[in-house]
Amino acid sequence: MDRLEKKFREQVIGQMKERFGYKNIMQVPRLEKIVINMGCGEMGTDNKVADALMANLTAIAGQKPVFTRARKSISNFKVREGMVVGLRVTLRRQRMYEFLDRLINLVIPRIRDFRGVSSKSFDGRGNYSMSLTEQTLFPEIEFDSVSTVQGMDIAFVTTAKSDEEGRELLRMMGMPFAN
Repeated sequence: MDRLEKKFREQVIGQMKERFGYKNIMQVPRLEKIVINMGCGEMGTDNKVADALMANLTAIAGQKPVFTRARKSISNFKVREGMVVGLRVTLRRQRMYEFLDRLINLVIPRIRDFRGVSSKSFDGRGNYSMSLTEQTLFPEIEFDSVSTVQGMDIAFVTTAKSDEEGRELLRMMGMPFAN
């Protein structure tokens, strides 16, 4: 069992029950999945870029991502229907907790001029989204091997009913929100 999962089971569940007055531990919100999305327009035309980004995202997530394809053709962006426009990976269970642990303890402290992640990026249903500007923040990625710096969006899907519950859950798990 990962140390973040252990923390959730031993500390967070009890604190959430006490704070929100849940009668049953099954009412306590939990992290369901983490979705990492990397969008890149030039991937459809250059296979080397797609292979490099796939290798990077595989190293970061610990599992193989899938290609996302364009649903419509948009001539202004030089995108045709079915063209590869990004990569996506969904993490659940142990890999999710391992990724969250690395994100909170290794990656976020490496961000320059970091003052906390925004607490305004909730969707109204307890799910949280954030983005990183470069993949080189992760210790698995060697800086010299990166040809193009690429950002990524990270979505934390919870079973929380409100933003307040989701924010409190992530805060108790160790997410450094800005005040």
